[in-house]
Amino acid sequence: MSAPVLSGLPLSGSAASQLLDRVAADPAAPLLAVVGAPGGYGKTVLLRHLADAYRGAGVPVDGPWPPRTLTAEHALLIDDAHRLSPEQLADLSEHASRPGARIVVAYRSWPRCPELLRLIEVLRRGGPSVVLPAFTIGQVATFLAAHLPAAPSAELTAFVTEQTAGIPRYVARMADALAHTPAAAPHVPVAALAPFAAELDELDLDVRTLLLAVEAGAGLSFDLVAAVLGEATDVADLVEAGRATGMLAADGTLVPLARRAIAALGPISQRIDVRQRLAARQLARGGPVLPLVRPLLRVVTGPGLVPGAAGSGLGPVYEAAGEEALGDDPALAAELFEAAAGAGRTTAARRALAVALAGDLDHASRLTDQVLSAGTPEQRAEAAYVAAAVLAHRGQTAQAVRLFEWAGSDVSAGFAAVGLAATGRLPEAERLIRADDPSAQPPTSLSAAATLMARGTAESVTGSPSTALSTLVQAATVIAPAGPTALLPDSPSAIGALLAMHCNELDVAESLLTRAGLQGTGGALLATRHHLLTSWVLLLRGRLDEVEQRLPATVGAAAPEGRDNLFGTALRVGLARRNGDLVGLRSAWPDACQALIGQPVELFNLLPLGELAVAAARLGEFHRVAGHLAEADRLLAELGDPPLWAVPLHWYRLQAAILADDRDTARRHADRLDAARASGAWATAYADAAAVWLDVLAGRADPEPVLAAARTLSLAGLTWDAARLAGQAAIRTSDRKAMALLLESARAMQGSGARPEQPATSAPARTTPAGPQLLSAREREVGALVLAGMTYKQIADRLYLSAKTVEHHMARIRQRLGCADRHELLTRLREIIGDPESNA
Repeated sequence: MSAPVLSGLPLSGSAASQLLDRVAADPAAPLLAVVGAPGGYGKTVLLRHLADAYRGAGVPVDGPWPPRTLTAEHALLIDDAHRLSPEQLADLSEHASRPGARIVVAYRSWPRCPELLRLIEVLRRGGPSVVLPAFTIGQVATFLAAHLPAAPSAELTAFVTEQTAGIPRYVARMADALAHTPAAAPHVPVAALAPFAAELDELDLDVRTLLLAVEAGAGLSFDLVAAVLGEATDVADLVEAGRATGMLAADGTLVPLARRAIAALGPISQRIDVRQRLAARQLARGGPVLPLVRPLLRVVTGPGLVPGAAGSGLGPVYEAAGEEALGDDPALAAELFEAAAGAGRTTAARRALAVALAGDLDHASRLTDQVLSAGTPEQRAEAAYVAAAVLAHRGQTAQAVRLFEWAGSDVSAGFAAVGLAATGRLPEAERLIRADDPSAQPPTSLSAAATLMARGTAESVTGSPSTALSTLVQAATVIAPAGPTALLPDSPSAIGALLAMHCNELDVAESLLTRAGLQGTGGALLATRHHLLTSWVLLLRGRLDEVEQRLPATVGAAAPEGRDNLFGTALRVGLARRNGDLVGLRSAWPDACQALIGQPVELFNLLPLGELAVAAARLGEFHRVAGHLAEADRLLAELGDPPLWAVPLHWYRLQAAILADDRDTARRHADRLDAARASGAWATAYADAAAVWLDVLAGRADPEPVLAAARTLSLAGLTWDAARLAGQAAIRTSDRKAMALLLESARAMQGSGARPEQPATSAPARTTPAGPQLLSAREREVGALVLAGMTYKQIADRLYLSAKTVEHHMARIRQRLGCADRHELLTRLREIIGDPESNA
């Protein structure tokens, strides 16, 4: 049925309509009726309809009780009968018992007294008992259509129904507010909440306290509510009183619109007090306190207020809430620990931990310095661990090791051993690993992971790569449940991925990093590292388009610090070099040099060092990396030249020597690679490729060994290196048949790396109508690289062609376009292909 409206208020329910029809049909007939519903369901509106019906028929209407004049001809309409005194209710019951009486009484279910129950029983025996229901969604739609400027959408109707629970008074408030504040998306206007202010003020103090407790999250937990109201309070009676207001639903939840209003309009001092009492009780019984404390944080620590000063003894509550928030929202945890400190708790070390997990390393360092200089022994140990982790993220591993050792826990000892091995102090690392005593402290997943990381790192130096990798995979599995809650100097997934990349186990590296990302290992602080290392795996695979797509998320405007900055800048350098983008390489080089200067050499940053060595040779600035390479040689020598870590660096330095045309240095590194070939198939692949490179440099580009070595590299995942070897061999051979075979193989390997066809330095092609017909796809590609500023030799290296072939392509282009000189040729190419700089 449609909802009749009086004075802007809706009315619903078939029983109400039947009562109105009965009065309209025979207004003179005796009538006893009772109307019951919580507030807001339209009891008063129904009585007004009845009054209009009686008066329209000439029947006088009286009410409230006791009326000034009352005769047998009068109809008696009584609203809010629950507010009458027992004496008034008794008199009313007596009047209802008289023959011919016409009485309709409306009431709420609470407060309830015997006299009210007796009156209801009398009325029910003589006539209908009307229960006013909430609107259906169809009735809400009908009401909104009658009151809004435009027909309501299904989305708006559903939203209003959900917010109001279909309670007619609340539907009317929403409709009125929406009519005056239209918006594209469904929302709750402030005007819809304003009328609740007076209603909340009129409530009994205990009822309002109950509603505030439910809004805070207590629900109908009687012991929590009793903690706020007092043990002597009858909570069950108060719940009934709350339901009678209409704000509290039958299931004990607040109507959403009422919840918003209570949160916005409830007396702030009472709201704070209620939440503090609830939180104290929750803490005492071991329940969660964060949902209770979170909304108060901005209030309690607002302008002019001292954190924690809104109540005494709340420090433990804020501290417990901070511990709950630590894993999901460390920034919030830091604020809560600060509030706890304002309430008298000593939480500086925990706050430093939260700040570090949130990624603010500078702030974390300042906090740990304060604790280390003035804290208790326990606090200083925790602060030392946090400070060490911060230093590790900044790449200062040797300094981090000192603090880890000083912290004195089994977890910090494990991470200290990892750092010692990474910086060349293997005997000290092994002593720490052997000294691990499981009975000294209760073992945890974090301590077990730290120990496994230490063993895996040591095994990567002294044992087989497969054993070391297996140990680190175990560590990643053990620490997985900790997710983002643990502050780690590095993750087993990151170290395992680095190890896997060094021995060409790229699938394992990618899998480890993917799982770490899904599990949130190390939180936001390690998310960048995992992202960077995943990009590095893609770089090694030759999937340059994917690397380029990931770079904005890797090293954007807010550049990472320390070791992440080194990996990020080296990644840009490596991408530009592999794309043959000399302009991009020169652009990325200063940042990479700056990042390298601030990072001591250790095992875990040999990959970016090797990449920068090749770039330095390409740019003629090898002196920029010579000192770090000498340091790397010393580090590896101290560790006994472990093949896992040494071989890839020799491969990079071989490539650098090739670019610098330094054949003696190239041979020296090729010999080192050959000496390590017994370490495994991955080392053999590098050694075979190095030997072939020496032959290619000497002009002996025999296709069979070249292709064999290139295929081995490709199968190891190093598709870009494989394609480059085959391409360079093709360029250097004079046998045209061998050249064709090698070029075709290079292109096939290049394609297997999923490298984009469009050169990274060229812009999206813009062609004139005649462009496609004038130039072939290969000629347009060559022309785009010429416009990008590349020399014929650079283009040949990029496309795995010979310089003569590139020259031949340019001659054909000039002939097809009919250009007399170079200036005219470049102008025509820009018309056909587009200007790379204008589209960058």
